Amino acid sequence: MSGLLDDVDLRTKMVGQNRLELLLFFLNGGQRYGINVFKVNEVLQRPSLTQMPRSHSHVVGVATMRGKTIPIIDLASAIGQPSLANDAGHVIVTEYNLSMQGFLVRAVDHIVNVNWGQVVAPPDAIGANNYLTAIAQVEKEMIEMIDVEKVLSEVDGISAEVSDEVQHTLDGSLYKDKFVLVVDDSSVARGQVERALGQMGLAAEMCKNGRQAYDLLNKWAREQDPRLARLAMVVSDIEMPEMDGYTLTTQLRANEQLKHLNIVLHTSLSGVFNNQLITKVGADAFVAKFNADEFVKTISEQLQRSQLRKTA
Repeated sequence: MSGLLDDVDLRTKMVGQNRLELLLFFLNGGQRYGINVFKVNEVLQRPSLTQMPRSHSHVVGVATMRGKTIPIIDLASAIGQPSLANDAGHVIVTEYNLSMQGFLVRAVDHIVNVNWGQVVAPPDAIGANNYLTAIAQVEKEMIEMIDVEKVLSEVDGISAEVSDEVQHTLDGSLYKDKFVLVVDDSSVARGQVERALGQMGLAAEMCKNGRQAYDLLNKWAREQDPRLARLAMVVSDIEMPEMDGYTLTTQLRANEQLKHLNIVLHTSLSGVFNNQLITKVGADAFVAKFNADEFVKTISEQLQRSQLRKTA
């Protein structure tokens, strides 16, 4: 597993094809869970852990890996299951939101290649407080994908507040009467983005996945809806059920009525892939989740560029 991400080229070939690779793993019981391979740095046998005072209850310690000290999160405990602190065999080392962390799991299974069309949102009946962001059908089995955005928000206390210093640099005239279409399957991420945009004075309309967003934009274009003229930009996550952000961007760029839209990909996927992938699909910018100041700066820069293009 340590060579999991060695072949970058192989994985970038999936971009725009609405596909992903899932690393499957177990927590408690026989239910299998999946995590996007793009987010996995390596998988290790459980290392020795050093306890840290005053750490979050779900952080079972820290480990030094390849010269870096990273927190290790009991993933089962974090989503309300019995703790794996004494029963975990592996740590999945991941990179989210420009930071590294390890997730304790009972066991790691194997990697599968699936289409985002096989991935659906969890049913509404499970309630808003669940930790699932999607469910994938793999080999006649339902694989649950955990809302890691929510887990990390609760563990790290991620803030959506924009600093006074950044707010003083904003030019509200760039987006008067404008709004942003936010596309993300995580309710926590949508809330963070909406909060940050609100501090800019920008309204937001929400979609839960790329398919929903594309259908809505196509409808506005087909019906000549005035909302399309007021749309400042599309801010889209990458990992989403039914249609991912790469495919959404590719399809928007191929649509004559929508190809002009300013598209910012906003994702917890970080690392060496992003610049290559943004160029490949034709997005205008990438911003990593979630730093409110960096997010607002990126949105403001893109609004300025859009204004310059209009006046050129």
